[in-house]
Amino acid sequence: MTTRVRCLAALLCLAACSTTSTVFTSTWKAPDVQAVSPVGKTVAAVFVSPNESRRRSAEDALAADLSARGARGIAAYTVLPNERSYSGDKALAALKQAGANGAVIMRVVGRDQRITYTPGYTVPGPYRGFGPYWGYGWGAVYEPGYLQTDNLVSVETLVYSLTNDKLLWASTSRTTNPKDLDRLVNEVADVTAKEMVKQGVLAP
Repeated sequence: MTTRVRCLAALLCLAACSTTSTVFTSTWKAPDVQAVSPVGKTVAAVFVSPNESRRRSAEDALAADLSARGARGIAAYTVLPNERSYSGDKALAALKQAGANGAVIMRVVGRDQRITYTPGYTVPGPYRGFGPYWGYGWGAVYEPGYLQTDNLVSVETLVYSLTNDKLLWASTSRTTNPKDLDRLVNEVADVTAKEMVKQGVLAP
């Protein structure tokens, strides 16, 4: 393998490791839950954050995702502009008054870093002859090791029926290297919807 090919392979590996990916670390569904279709239902999008700007951006992204799946997604801040002034009962009443049948709540519950070291390497050459070594030496320069740092963000997702105030779904997911908050919300929403369909909580 030439130096150029090895460098390209290392870069491709690094790029692959840097892409966003989301996996579940835990899931739960209500034991008696029936598959629910989002079509025609009004669903509140809630993102728990003390940062109002982040909250609004995330709720807008989540509401848009819910609407794309057939529901009428509404950002909770449009109904509950100052969430801390509401008790749980008052918040529930306000969302139901706004016509919400359900709510999807997301909250970041962890941020970590993972550092991976890939050691350098070289291959022993054919030292017994000048000719064989000449071609090998120029094409097999030592490849230094490198460090890879991944950012891991854990998100808790809860899906409630507001009609009977019941938890239908709960999960914790871990996303590697999210590029920004909106993409994090959209990716978690996407994998959550697919998993809920797989487990019979959400109608396909």
